[in-house]
Amino acid sequence: MNIRVAIVEDDKNYSQALKNIIDFQEDMECVAQFFNGKNALQKLEALEPDVVLMDIQLQDLSGIDIVFKLTELMPSTTFVMCTSFENDEKIFSALRAGASGYLVKGDSLAKIIQAILEAHKGGAPMSFAIAKRVLQHFQESKVQVQSLALLTVTEKEVLELLAQGLLYKEIADKKSVTIDTIKKHIGNIYRKLQVSNKIEAINKFNHKN
Repeated sequence: MNIRVAIVEDDKNYSQALKNIIDFQEDMECVAQFFNGKNALQKLEALEPDVVLMDIQLQDLSGIDIVFKLTELMPSTTFVMCTSFENDEKIFSALRAGASGYLVKGDSLAKIIQAILEAHKGGAPMSFAIAKRVLQHFQESKVQVQSLALLTVTEKEVLELLAQGLLYKEIADKKSVTIDTIKKHIGNIYRKLQVSNKIEAINKFNHKN
């Protein structure tokens, strides 16, 4: 079954470029394009897309506010922010609102397609530039660090690659294993480090080094 993607983006040229590349994929289809927040807020829930690419600052509404309102109403839908904004406040607001990933418009369309696949499979795609900002923020916040002694060599390698901003698929390719195997490693990492998400795990790794 195809991955059903909706686009919320007020730049019509960019929205159309996204639609074209999504529809070109054998396993994806663009089911809707919204050029303002009001229409997206009214119609997205009924569409039940698998993944929503959400611009962070639409002309009428904040994409962050839309995600915050819809994540509880659409638990089976994954929201990925796709935007030109890189300031820290917007990044963390989007992630707190329930966005699963955060990409910048400078990313290649191929990278965005990969991120859609990653998000649909439960990953948390993040542009390298964004990942660096997230890491920097947590490093500066001096969060308490626990020992990494419990991690296996492979788990430490996976955590290193996460800290470099790689997607789950890219890590799987590097390690010559399946994405499901990487997810199991990451689940073990979270459990052993007593963290609930990727950002906290990466932060603990970076404090250790």
